[in-house]
Amino acid sequence: MPSQAKRQRKKESARARQEALRLAQERAARRRRFLLIGGAVVLILVILFLTQRSDNKKSTVSTKGKTTTTVASPAGSAQCPKADGSSPKTTKFDKAPPVCISISKKYTATFDTSEGKIVVDLDTKKTPSTTSNFVVLARYHFYDGTTIFRTDPSIDIIQGGGSSPSDPGPGYTIPDEGGKFTYSAGDLVMARTSQPNSAGAQFFFVAGPKASALDAQGTYVTFGKVTQGLDVVQKILGLNVDNPSSGLGGAPSRPVTIKTVTITES
Repeated sequence: MPSQAKRQRKKESARARQEALRLAQERAARRRRFLLIGGAVVLILVILFLTQRSDNKKSTVSTKGKTTTTVASPAGSAQCPKADGSSPKTTKFDKAPPVCISISKKYTATFDTSEGKIVVDLDTKKTPSTTSNFVVLARYHFYDGTTIFRTDPSIDIIQGGGSSPSDPGPGYTIPDEGGKFTYSAGDLVMARTSQPNSAGAQFFFVAGPKASALDAQGTYVTFGKVTQGLDVVQKILGLNVDNPSSGLGGAPSRPVTIKTVTITES
């Protein structure tokens, strides 16, 4: 009997050792899994960081040197310009300027172009922030000397407010406002990318009815209406030379310069 009890104790001791070994192996396996998962997370974070860094570098390189205007005052002041037009030319800001208009006043923009003058009543009721942004840029002479660089008869628009569609703009973007839009001849509209809230300075004029093709989107903010010079807009569109490879219509057959944009208020 004593020998049988001894054998039983040995069996139990062996089972206990096996169980302890099994538990130790499971703990080791869990630690390895945690280390692998943790390492993968760290690797993903490193890849994301390097990718973001690379994207930022690409963005900086891709836009560098494309702005043809010069900064004549310190960028980033983001202050309201003088209403009399005496503020120095500024083309770069480090943040969006404040609202600098009164919605109780009427604002008119006169585009003096190499093809003639275009006069626009700006909308301070439905799109006060967009109108204010345009007024601020115009009073800082941002648009003076820029070009109408795009003409697209397929949707009856002419586009300007920079040197090209890829012009980096004023250094900031503004929120969309005013809801869903439809488009008709004489509209002055903010241009932007396919992303929301990506407008900055570029704009387009609607020259005719084909712009209604944009109604389904309705996301480009209309902030003014031509009261004089729609014939000038249509004449510029008539200068179009197609560029099938661009995907953006074409461009005028001769340079069309915006000499000045003057804002009056009453």
